[in-house]
Order: sequence, then structure tokens, then C-alpha cells
Amino acid sequence: MTLQDMLDVAPSFLWSDGSDVTGLALTAKLFLLSVVPGLLLAVLMAVGQVYGPRSLSWLIRCVTYFFRSTPLYLQLMLIYYGLSQFDVVQLGWQDDQPFWLLFRDATFCATLALVLNTSAYVAELLAGMMGTFPKQEWVAGEAFGMSQWQIIRRLVLPATLRRGIPALNNEMVFLLHATSLASTVTLLDITGVARAFYAATYSPFIPFLMAAALYLICTFLLIFLFSRAERRWLAFIRRD
Repeated sequence: MTLQDMLDVAPSFLWSDGSDVTGLALTAKLFLLSVVPGLLLAVLMAVGQVYGPRSLSWLIRCVTYFFRSTPLYLQLMLIYYGLSQFDVVQLGWQDDQPFWLLFRDATFCATLALVLNTSAYVAELLAGMMGTFPKQEWVAGEAFGMSQWQIIRRLVLPATLRRGIPALNNEMVFLLHATSLASTVTLLDITGVARAFYAATYSPFIPFLMAAALYLICTFLLIFLFSRAERRWLAFIRRD
């Protein structure tokens, strides 16, 4: 690829190929659509696993075990290609039923796979931290007349999320990198654009080098934001 070729493909790597959102903009979209629901679901699953009834805790453990024990690529294939084989999805093909409209959308399927995978890993991370919550603080909450759910909401969750910032940093970086698998279901994210130009030019080095540079910049921004969060919310344990 010449310098002019690189300038020509730059918009596709950054925001659009002229007809749709691609490249960095699509990667950011997938990340933002996945991170908030993934974290919220992870918190609910962690609370249910640690403080819920035994049957609910067992069910959550089975779900997290499945998503942590199988590759994200296979999960994405099962959601995008596999679920369309069921009658409940296929019957909506002619009537524009919600299931068909959702599962024929590659963006929805990729986001769903990322949300479920991320929530499984983060839920186990948070559950482990909740399990080590100091008993003395729990007793102190009860002494103030708090109920179990008030103690969880006011004491356990804030302390767990603060102490989990460094580990959540790694999980968010993994999520960012995991968005690259969206290219396997026809989406032109950063990796998808690089693959498309490689297929068109048979020159792998420059397109994938440009993709790597964009991922490096995004990862740096994530690490920077989490480092700022650590300085603010973990200042009481920071070493001089």
C-alpha cells in the first residue's frame, strides 16, 4: 500500500466506509453497548451468587461456568448462526417478529455475546471480593439497624467496586480486544476493515499495523481512565 492508499482507507478505519459505520467508531459502539449492561448484569449475578438462595447461586455458577469455559468465538457463532435454527426465531421471518429482527442483526448478536461473556467473568470477580467482605463491617451495619439488602447496597457494593477497580481495568481491556471478533459476523470494526483491505490488496502488513495502532491508542485511554479512578477512589490505600 502506498501513502495515498493509506490516506484513502483512513476514513474506513476511523468512522465510515461511505455507507455505514465502520472501524474505530464501530469498535467504540460495540464496547459502549456491551460495557454498561455487562457490568450491571455482573453485579446482579454476583449478589445473587453470594447472598441469594442456594438454588439461584447454583444456577448462576452454572451460567458463569459455561461462558468462562467456552471460547467467545463459539458463543458468538451459537448466537448469530445457531439461534436462527429455532422455530421461535424462524417463524418471525415473514411477520417481522422481534426475535427475527434482533437475531438477524449482527450488531445485536455481537453485543449480546460480549455482554454475556463479560458479565460471567466480572461476576466471578465481584463474587470473590464480596465473599471476603469484613464480617465486622457487616455486624456494624446490623447494629445501625440496616437490613441485609441495605448492607449490600450501602456497604458491600461500594467497597467491592472500589477494590475491584484494578481487576476491572483488565476486564475492560479484554472486552475492548474481544470486540475484534465482531469481524467474524460481517461487521467492519477495526479488525474487520483491516481484513477487508488485506483481501482487496493482498498486503497484510500495513492494514493490520494500522489496526494495531488504533487498539494501542484505545487501550492506553482505558488504562489512563482507570488509573485516574484508582487515584480518586483508592487513595486511602495508595502507597507513598
